[in-house]
Amino acid sequence: MNKKTLIIAAMMAAGCTFGVNAQTKVNDSNTPLHLLKPDYSTPYGIKTVEEVKSDMDRILRYLEVASPAVIEDKNTGKEITDYKKIDANSRLKPGDFRLTSYEWGVTYSAMIAAAEATGDKTYMDYVDKRFKLLAESVPYFKKVKELGGRIDGNMSRVLSPGALDDSGAMCAAMIKAMTKGSKTDLMPLIDNYINYIMTKEHRLSDGTFARNRPFFNSVWLDDMFMGIPPVAWYAKVAGSDAQKYSDEAAKQIEQFAQRMWVADKNLFRHGWAEAMDPHPAFFWGRANGWALLTMCEVLDVLPESHPKRAFIMNLFKKHLQGLAERQSKDGFWHQLLDRNDSYHETSATAIYVYCMAHAINKGWVSAMTYGPIATLGWNAVATKINDKGQVEDVCVGTGMGFDPAFYYYRPVNVYAAHGYGPAIWAGAEMINLIKKQNPKSNDSATLFYKTPQKTNRAIFSETK
Repeated sequence: MNKKTLIIAAMMAAGCTFGVNAQTKVNDSNTPLHLLKPDYSTPYGIKTVEEVKSDMDRILRYLEVASPAVIEDKNTGKEITDYKKIDANSRLKPGDFRLTSYEWGVTYSAMIAAAEATGDKTYMDYVDKRFKLLAESVPYFKKVKELGGRIDGNMSRVLSPGALDDSGAMCAAMIKAMTKGSKTDLMPLIDNYINYIMTKEHRLSDGTFARNRPFFNSVWLDDMFMGIPPVAWYAKVAGSDAQKYSDEAAKQIEQFAQRMWVADKNLFRHGWAEAMDPHPAFFWGRANGWALLTMCEVLDVLPESHPKRAFIMNLFKKHLQGLAERQSKDGFWHQLLDRNDSYHETSATAIYVYCMAHAINKGWVSAMTYGPIATLGWNAVATKINDKGQVEDVCVGTGMGFDPAFYYYRPVNVYAAHGYGPAIWAGAEMINLIKKQNPKSNDSATLFYKTPQKTNRAIFSETK
């Protein structure tokens, strides 16, 4: 705003009118009504880079304490620094979260992105410290297991994955760490994860990732993210086999879409079971987030020349459109996307913010169209980062249901690990968005321009 506009706005906020005394009725002829301050429930407008990073830093400070990178004796609580002394009583020190879960795989990927976006190596240090601990201690836990000892569940998940949840997000994050120059050799862990994904995970007859719960041959939308990004990213380290992994990732997206995509909604159903006819469609927020994030991840590494790239890009853009149309007035998306009486859910909102901002920054979609939506979404997410750095109103882990009550009444909890990685990832990409794009307030609206704007109120040419 220019000086005159600021003065007018301040006077109006104080209840002043213009050219009239205090007893005169405010109306269109004596007051610039368009300058009245709206009563937004979510902060409106463009945050600074410093404000976004401050929100992210609170989460980081909390997680540094709440997710310790320590191996201890479970009987004495004494830290074990000499890994040769690891035995059946050794474990990862319990914190608020599990360092080897898929949710923490998301968090590691987010921290890597945050380090790059902010230039703050503290984020990468968080990742390096925990990956180094895992890589160096796993051989000793393996020996304990081979001798018949029962080992810590967190480490068992690394040694012997039993599901895509155990392997996919961790695998992708480790590959990213390697491509960013990690000094820890993570390839033995990466190869172990990818071997499970490619050779041991249950599949349908056409090769689509599937589970045998809640019914035989059930397809979960969540498994797009749990299984496909690590396969796509593995092409970066697979050498001469790179094409094999790119092709597998693209094929999986296409086959998931054949079963899960609902074209008239531009959304994905959460669950599909081979024996069901018809297939119910419940559009769960976070699962749609996993699908959108999957396509982001694959498009980041799939060669431009790949024959399925255009299909994936088109599906991604349609999904963005379907989601954009369903953002609430407060910036959040709902637990069930097409049911506005379901609650606002933070983790899904954060994933959509990341994907929209990332797509803009990559040049896949228009900042003019999606920049304001991502900005409002981030402002909403930021209201859920409390003073301790915890992320609030995150739906807990959720299975597959076929009735609305199942989704409506899922609890929310600050210890639902699903919210932390998405919130950091969203913040990191919003910093890139603010730096790379041209956001500006015009007539009180948040807008994005193709070129920097130096006037507060003007006629803009955006046809170039």
